[in-house]
Amino acid sequence: MASDNSLNHSMNNALKHYSSMFFLPSLKRAVAGLAVICIGIVGFSTFALFQSVEGLIFSLFLGVALFGITLAFDYVMSEFILRDDPIYTPRRTVALSLFGWVLWGFFVLLGVILGGAFNFLWWVKMCLLGFAALLTLRSVVFLASSSEAPLRCIVASFVQPLSCIGVFFLLWRILAGDVTLQFLPFLVVSPVVACLSAYLFIFLLDQLGQRTYGMPAMPLFRAFMLNWVVGLNEPFEEFLEKLGENADVEVSLLRFDSSRPRASLIVPLVHPGPFKNIGSSLLPSMLKFEFERQFDCVTCVPLGLLGHELDLSSQAQNRRVIAEVINSARFKATEGKATPFVKVIDGFVTASCQVFGKTAFLSFTLSPKTTEDLPQELGQIVREQVENLGLDCVLMVNSHNCLEDEVSIETPLGTLQEVSLKCLKEAVSLPSYPFEVGAATVFPKEFTLADGMGSGGITAVVIKVAERKTVYIVIDGNNMVVGLREKILEDLCNIGFQEGEVFTTDTHAVSAVVLGRRGYHPVGEATDHRILINYIQEAARMAEKNLETCKAGCKRLVVPGVRMIGKARLESLSMLVDEALQRAKKTVVPIFAAEGLGLILLLAFL
Repeated sequence: MASDNSLNHSMNNALKHYSSMFFLPSLKRAVAGLAVICIGIVGFSTFALFQSVEGLIFSLFLGVALFGITLAFDYVMSEFILRDDPIYTPRRTVALSLFGWVLWGFFVLLGVILGGAFNFLWWVKMCLLGFAALLTLRSVVFLASSSEAPLRCIVASFVQPLSCIGVFFLLWRILAGDVTLQFLPFLVVSPVVACLSAYLFIFLLDQLGQRTYGMPAMPLFRAFMLNWVVGLNEPFEEFLEKLGENADVEVSLLRFDSSRPRASLIVPLVHPGPFKNIGSSLLPSMLKFEFERQFDCVTCVPLGLLGHELDLSSQAQNRRVIAEVINSARFKATEGKATPFVKVIDGFVTASCQVFGKTAFLSFTLSPKTTEDLPQELGQIVREQVENLGLDCVLMVNSHNCLEDEVSIETPLGTLQEVSLKCLKEAVSLPSYPFEVGAATVFPKEFTLADGMGSGGITAVVIKVAERKTVYIVIDGNNMVVGLREKILEDLCNIGFQEGEVFTTDTHAVSAVVLGRRGYHPVGEATDHRILINYIQEAARMAEKNLETCKAGCKRLVVPGVRMIGKARLESLSMLVDEALQRAKKTVVPIFAAEGLGLILLLAFL
């Protein structure tokens, strides 16, 4: 559990860095800010040096011209030059121009101060130095973040600043004569120097990824950014596919049939991560919806006993697993009897079990202590226990239903083993009876991914054995706040359900959607508990109305050669962001300070 906390921390830090780069104002605010800087600050710098009616007119001309040219070329960039780049929408190009004018405006104001204190040429030189700084900034941003060809990125970097500096030269010619020839060397040299400095900066960052993974860091950066900014999963998953390894995936399926399939519980040994729509993050809801479409039965996908070491590398791998599950699910359910629900508690470990014929359905929770990923070794131990007890099949579920603020002490494997054996023995020793099953899903309209609720909604499976009703609640989310499980079970008991358990799917579709300490909201942290419990009760009542005598069937299958991206790789990829940031801090000063010093010396001789 501690290592998974470390991975979550690394990924959350990475997401904070990316989000800080793209925390942008709205388009209206960006345009308004641009107008203030171009017209109200840069434009009126002319009037500060030439305080006359003519100077006021020229100030308005300069500000309006710069504002108009900037907006015009922002449109050209987003619609033509970078038209195939989904990141650079008009809002983002205008926001980049706003930040660029903040930088250039600083040099313009400094030029006004120096020009007023000494002479007009100081204003010109500072404007030119700001022009070079802007070229460098735009070159770094476009070369690092755009997926377009380098030539298009350079054009996008240069076309707007060159047009704006042309307006400055026109104004300077009117006010003080032609200075073009005097500063022509700077106009020729500064774009070249800016471009070379940007390339050197990016090259040094690329080498960090090259040494770590044998591939440059910037394409990985762009792929991550395409997912963070516009939700594209394929570019980042291409890297995960290259870095991943093949492994066999085990899936356990428990189906309840009457005259037709009624309900299914599917437990793939796949971790639903790493985040958003990357890898297997969406597998619980994807598998649920596709299985329901194929078999017309309510389906839920709780979490198995595993951790981040079994994340799939892409949604293509999800589809492989789903296809194999569906192809293997066409079997006949034959077990017509089940035992009552059994719960065994030892300290903070709770195991729950029901046996359907020769199949055990076993779940674990540590609530009210943190219940995160449980060790795979426990699954092998339980399987041996099941075989020794004469059972043929077992579904093992990590309830994943409690998350404390402080890190809990890890529960010893021996304790989990003892509790599981005691629970299984007690369940097997009970008499079996015919049983009824009902199931239903509700989709809370108030809750979104940002609130911690995945698209799979809330599923209730009700099982009635010997006049006692047990309800299993499966919420498509990543864990739950402390105490919510107990509150849910108490309220379900109050409406007539004698036993039950609450599971989450551990979907990481809710991760990297919000910023914060965890990078996601566990169920109940950002939602009204009363509204949530009302939905859960609604699902349970709907399932109860659908009760019908059923038979159970279990199947365990293995999907061979599925591409996995392990925990170590994910953590190192996330840490690469921090490492690249540290490298950038170390290289940015010498590279761009050397560039600035060279350009200052050039201006000094002109």
